Amino acid sequence: MRIDLHTHSHISDGTESPADLVTAAAAAGLDVVALTDHDQTSGWAEASARALELGIGLVPGMEISCKTGIGISVHLLSYLHDPTHPGLLEEIEKARDARITRARRMVELLAEDYPVDWELVSKHSVPGATIGRPHIADALVTAGVVRTRSDAFAQVLTARSRYYVGHYAMDPVTAVRLVRDAGGVPVFAHPVASERGRVVGEETYEEMIEAGLLGVEIDHRDNPEQGRKHLRALAERHNLIVTGSSDYHGTGKPNRLGEHTTSPEMLRRILAAGTGSSAVGMPVL
Repeated sequence: MRIDLHTHSHISDGTESPADLVTAAAAAGLDVVALTDHDQTSGWAEASARALELGIGLVPGMEISCKTGIGISVHLLSYLHDPTHPGLLEEIEKARDARITRARRMVELLAEDYPVDWELVSKHSVPGATIGRPHIADALVTAGVVRTRSDAFAQVLTARSRYYVGHYAMDPVTAVRLVRDAGGVPVFAHPVASERGRVVGEETYEEMIEAGLLGVEIDHRDNPEQGRKHLRALAERHNLIVTGSSDYHGTGKPNRLGEHTTSPEMLRRILAAGTGSSAVGMPVL
C-alpha cells in the first residue's frame, strides 16, 4: 500500500488544484494521500470529493509555519484537526495576514531592481490562496529574471538577500498544543532539513514532545541520512509515529508523488489519534 502524507495544492504554494492533485496522486498509484497546504484548509472539501470519485483515501491536513524563540524555522504537519477550532484558527489567520504583509513588502523591494509588481505576482496565485515567496518566485520566472522557481529561491529570495522580509509565526510548542486541542495529530515536518537553514536541537524536540508531539517525518528528500538515523532513534525512545512523504508541489518543486511513503501501521495510528475531522475513502489498512 502506498501512502503519501505531505502534498500542496495551489491553495498554498503548489501548482495544481486540490482535485487535480488528488487525480495526480491516483495516477501515481497512491492508495492514500494527505492534502497539507500551508496554513490553509480551504482545499479539503474539493480534494475529498475527488478522492471519493476516484476511490483513493484522503487525509485532511495542514502544514503550519512556526518559529522558535531564537528564530529557527519549524514546520508542523497537522492531520485530522478541527479547522474551526478558535484558538488554532486565530493563530493561523494571524500568520496568513503576516504572510501577505511580508509578501507585499518583498515585492516592493524587488521592484526596485527587477520588473515585477504585485499585479504580476497575484497572477500566479488563485483567489483565496495566501501569496508567499513561491508566488514571487514564479513571477520572477515569468519576468525572465531566473529560469525556475528553485533558481529564484537560490539566487534572489534567500534569507540572506536584501529582499527578504520576516513574518510572524507561532512558537512550535504552542502550535503542538493547539493542534492537540483541536483534535489533530501533530507531526514534525522534515526536522533535519539542514540545507533549508538552521535546525532545532534536542531541547526543542523534548519541549514539543512534552507538549504533545505525536510524530516525526523521517523519510523526506531534504532529511540527510545521518539525520534520519537520529530521528529513528528519537522516535523509538518516545514511541512516536514515523512518516515518509513527498512534499509534492506539482511543477513548483522537483519532488514527485510517492517518492517516500508512510506505512499502513503508522497511518492507522494517525487515524486513531485524530478526532477533529475525518479521513475519507480509506482503504482497509
